[in-house]
Amino acid sequence: MTVQDIRAFNRFYTNVIGALDYSRHLYAPYTLTESRVLYELAHSPRTDAADLRTELSLDAGYLSRILNKFEQDGLIERTTSHRDPRRRHVSLTARGRETAVLLAERANESVGSLLATVPSAERPRLSEAMRTVRDLLSDGRPPRREDVVLRRPGPGDLGWIVQRNAALYAAEYGWNADYEGLVARIVADFAEDHDPHLERVWIAELDGRPVGAVMCVRDDAPATARLRLLIVEPEARGLGIGDRLVTAVVDFARGVGYRELVLWTNDVLAAARRIYQRHGFVLVGEKPHRSFGKDLNGQDWRLDLQDRAE
Repeated sequence: MTVQDIRAFNRFYTNVIGALDYSRHLYAPYTLTESRVLYELAHSPRTDAADLRTELSLDAGYLSRILNKFEQDGLIERTTSHRDPRRRHVSLTARGRETAVLLAERANESVGSLLATVPSAERPRLSEAMRTVRDLLSDGRPPRREDVVLRRPGPGDLGWIVQRNAALYAAEYGWNADYEGLVARIVADFAEDHDPHLERVWIAELDGRPVGAVMCVRDDAPATARLRLLIVEPEARGLGIGDRLVTAVVDFARGVGYRELVLWTNDVLAAARRIYQRHGFVLVGEKPHRSFGKDLNGQDWRLDLQDRAE
């Protein structure tokens, strides 16, 4: 391979990206960089301005102008950081979240249209080729938080949730097939009958493969949603995926009008419990039980979605 080979590929890929963003439809009324900042805020809602500058390698003045524009448009709120009073905490407003969702939907539609031109049998080869380019040019660097994408489930993803829950909990906690049966029933109920406006599944994807998932479904109590089946693959832990998945559920539940978000877990799942606590969930009850071949201590957690305090 020569320098000219890489430059030729760059020209080709630039043309592809340009075709996706025809007539500035994809990001309008924002630029690509502004949309990238909005994306980062949507997936890292507890972000300081200094974090954004580092994450996106942006000039401080340029980022300040972008944030000023967002504030004027009602997309963000800036407050003093709880971690460091010298820093400014940046978070999306309801309008900002709606805008981020709209831009993401446009991007998904555009890329979906491009992918539709590739025969189904050739898509695994395309995915592997793209992964190979990233691996070779990353110089062996570990995956980064921004490499992870949250998306809706595609064909086979719900089955993956069942399989990986069963395999991981058996390997890490020794749970038996009863747990797989429980997960299978939860997923089957969602697949067969769910309200897409009030219930949703998120898949965390890294390098073209699923590495995490979570569900938000209606609970029996009025105006209450339930968070279910949070999972992150061992090799993808440490990238903040669990936090992003829980954030997605909280933002979605609040955005569609639920007043409370509840979940049931077990005290052996310490990492997950720490995530719930960071998001403001409160332990409201616990009870010992015998399930999945183990003696466990079940816990009920609750989050008041009407309390917006940081």
